[in-house]
Amino acid sequence: MRTFGIIAEYNPFHLGHLYQINKIKNIEPDSCIIVLVSSCFTQRGDISFMNKWERTKVLLDNKIDMVVEFPFGYASQGADIFAKGAIEILGKLKIDTLVFGTEKLDTGKLKEIAQMQLNNKEYDKLVKELLDTGVNYPTAMATAVNKILSVKIEEANDLLGLSYVKEIIKQKLPIDILGIPRTNRYNDKDINSDIISGTAIRELINKNKSVKEYVVSDKDIYYGVNREKLYPLLRYQIINNIDSLDKYNTVDEGIDNRIRKVIYESNSWEDLVFKIKTKRYTYNKINRMLVHILTNFTKRDNKNINIDYIRILGFSTLGQKYLNSIKKDIDIPIITRYKKDISKLLDIEFRITGIYSSMFKNGNDMIKEEFNRKPIIKNK
Repeated sequence: MRTFGIIAEYNPFHLGHLYQINKIKNIEPDSCIIVLVSSCFTQRGDISFMNKWERTKVLLDNKIDMVVEFPFGYASQGADIFAKGAIEILGKLKIDTLVFGTEKLDTGKLKEIAQMQLNNKEYDKLVKELLDTGVNYPTAMATAVNKILSVKIEEANDLLGLSYVKEIIKQKLPIDILGIPRTNRYNDKDINSDIISGTAIRELINKNKSVKEYVVSDKDIYYGVNREKLYPLLRYQIINNIDSLDKYNTVDEGIDNRIRKVIYESNSWEDLVFKIKTKRYTYNKINRMLVHILTNFTKRDNKNINIDYIRILGFSTLGQKYLNSIKKDIDIPIITRYKKDISKLLDIEFRITGIYSSMFKNGNDMIKEEFNRKPIIKNK
């Protein structure tokens, strides 16, 4: 049985995601598909519009065989650290093939770029020189790749796919890659088609507009819930730690001075991001940084975490059968619920759930689920 792995946020799970899954099933109808999914906050520094249990149910109803939680400590990071944690987990789950969306570059070209980045010292030197001019890392990387290989890599999915390929090589894992071309660009805001981007869908949700025609299920999407609901808590956290902001993960290179300068005159999360923004920092990087401040995720926390458990949120009978066949070969614990003090990474995940739950009237129920909820089982 061939096993495919997908790294995703599904924020929310839309028709483009279903298109990708159907493509996999067309290739291998009897395959097992494992999804590693972010929980409360995403790699873009956004809030999840469905909680992890609701997403798990939707995924199991739509041909996914196992849903695994991607811990915040890695899922909220830049592309390289994000990829490192994700590939390590999927490697331990013995997937055969990693699947991801591509935009302009095929997987062969991504492999060529990855090998160059890992083995060409001139590339490292050029990236450092470009960073010293004040540009952000994605721009420096893309410019260096283009100069050495005459290849343009600038689309977000291609850049993330490249990070996955590099990690597979670095971790020496026997994982094939399958790139499935996207039907649109990841940040395309056009809504004049059946399949629209996640960016366009999130913008509609933030405006309290229905997205029913663009998603697989909207009954559990949290309309009206966005980062702005957490801005008072973020503002408090910044002001309360005004002289030690550089202790937080990704608060680097003196940007804490900019935050101190503008926090008292910023009226919203979006306003704060706008006032902090420089050419060196992408919007996603700033939002991730603010999420790290909000959640008290420090540089010390980041140094003391590693992939030391795998948490299963749900599986089909096929997924359960597959897990039973490999679990004796997995060298870290497989867990199904929160237990205190078994992992620094898991304790952080619990804290993050508590902060996320503060936006909801039934927030206490979300906390109880961390202790009590068992994996969802889909009989199929």
